[in-house]
Amino acid sequence: MSSWKDNLRQIEPYVPGEQPNLPDMIKLNTNENPYPPSPLVREALQGFQTESLRLYPDPNSRILVEALAARYQVSQEQVFVGVGSDDVLAIAFMTFFNSPKPILFPDITYSFYDVWAELFRIPYLRPELDGDFNLVKEDYYQENGGVVIANPNAPTGVEQSIDFLRDVVEHNRDVVVIIDEAYVDFSQGSALDLIREYDNVVVIQTFSKSRSMAGMRIGYALGQPELIQAMNDVRYSYNSYPMTRLSVALGAAALADEEYFQDTRRRIIETREWTKKELHRLGFSFQDSRTNFIFATHPQVEAVRIFEGLRKKHIFVRHFNSPRIRNYLRISIGTREEMEIFIKETERILQHGSAGPN
Repeated sequence: MSSWKDNLRQIEPYVPGEQPNLPDMIKLNTNENPYPPSPLVREALQGFQTESLRLYPDPNSRILVEALAARYQVSQEQVFVGVGSDDVLAIAFMTFFNSPKPILFPDITYSFYDVWAELFRIPYLRPELDGDFNLVKEDYYQENGGVVIANPNAPTGVEQSIDFLRDVVEHNRDVVVIIDEAYVDFSQGSALDLIREYDNVVVIQTFSKSRSMAGMRIGYALGQPELIQAMNDVRYSYNSYPMTRLSVALGAAALADEEYFQDTRRRIIETREWTKKELHRLGFSFQDSRTNFIFATHPQVEAVRIFEGLRKKHIFVRHFNSPRIRNYLRISIGTREEMEIFIKETERILQHGSAGPN
């Protein structure tokens, strides 16, 4: 006897970081910004005309698109906006990856990539990162249906050079290369120049990290007009009004405050560098992070033991129970005060853990 359950699409879903809600917690597990959005965002929120919410938003999100185009000195036809970079990436997967050939992305990277590939029935291969968590460029010379590179990568924090990315693009001129730059504002520089050099490169960024607006869900893509038009065609085919009036207004306000953006970005980078030194002092090892997190392992104490010990103190970091990385912790960068508490509690756990059983 047939059953409707036979027709279900069964996918192993992406698992986001835990979202606890405790008054005394230190939340270092989802790479959120520890500082509030720009004061201009608060002003825009206080002045927002709530009566406008009875109307559908502008399907083109014109105000936000204009602000992004001005910020990055591109035409408005080169800007696509969506509900967080996850939405933008999902639409990019649907738009560009319709070949029987497999798309390529690393074995250790943002774990939503293989979920989308499975959901949209896109064949894929995951070349292994090397022992230092770097991509091996020759792995991306093979025939494929597209390439996705998170740069800097997550969860490793490792950044590939622009020359590396250009080499990959040069070897993949007949497919679309997506460069996911969710963490680029904490790195040495963006690959945006590649969208001017090549007609097959899409760069995707987000307001969730460096602009302190994870709760608003604002992401965007930059590329040549033909690529952006193709993404819009797909988007309009299933959701004509993705960006709310409020998200457009607040996103544009955030972009208007460059001084605040640069100040909070600088503070996070300074705290990251301080935390690196402290983690080294405690015996941790890690590749040089160019993000707002550090992906670290300890030679004596298992990552899960540190994770659980911190959790008991309401300090939340991220542990991935996956091959190759199950003995690593991804530690988001909070305020300097939060990181000092984190280091203090981690040191206590290590002292206890290194002592061995009673």
